[in-house]
Amino acid sequence: MIRNRQDGAKRLTERLRKYQGEDGIVLAIPRGGVPIGAYIAKELGFPVEVILSKKIGHPRNPEFAIGAVSMDSVEVNESLAVPREYIEKETQKIQEELKRRYQLFMASHKPTDLHNKLVILVDDGIATGHTLMSTILMVKKQKPKKLVVAVPVAPPSAIKEFEPLVDELICLLAPPGFYAVGQFYEEFQQVSDEEVISALKGNIVF
Repeated sequence: MIRNRQDGAKRLTERLRKYQGEDGIVLAIPRGGVPIGAYIAKELGFPVEVILSKKIGHPRNPEFAIGAVSMDSVEVNESLAVPREYIEKETQKIQEELKRRYQLFMASHKPTDLHNKLVILVDDGIATGHTLMSTILMVKKQKPKKLVVAVPVAPPSAIKEFEPLVDELICLLAPPGFYAVGQFYEEFQQVSDEEVISALKGNIVF
């Protein structure tokens, strides 16, 4: 078990110490990944930013992902027969929401160019993996020097799926019988928008 996000952050930081001194950045997935990512960034001396993406759901089954959208790009599974108009409409709607959320969290700060950087992608756990998959694709487009994913907990199936896609995947717990991230935390409170903003400013409260 992991006590709380602070415990997860400290344990992940020890596994990431080897990267201290590199030209790196921590990208945290809101909201739960931000306190963890902010702590890691502070310890390693890296900047921290949020990274936002969202899946596009199938028109007949919103839970089924047909693609993913970031603030400035879209990836779609072209083998699925989904109307182009639907994809364009959903993409526009999602991008507007992502840009609004980015501005809320990062104000006027522009996303850093990730080319040739060490990128550490942080969340408080992997559930379905939709968000992480779209985020990994988005980061890889910018050709970072190295992409590391660091999470406290994930299902074994996610480890198998994501390990080949990144340079390193650090996960503290990958237990069988996984059905929710919070199942493996003793304390797993919701993180508010205000707490995200505060953590990004260096005021990390778990």
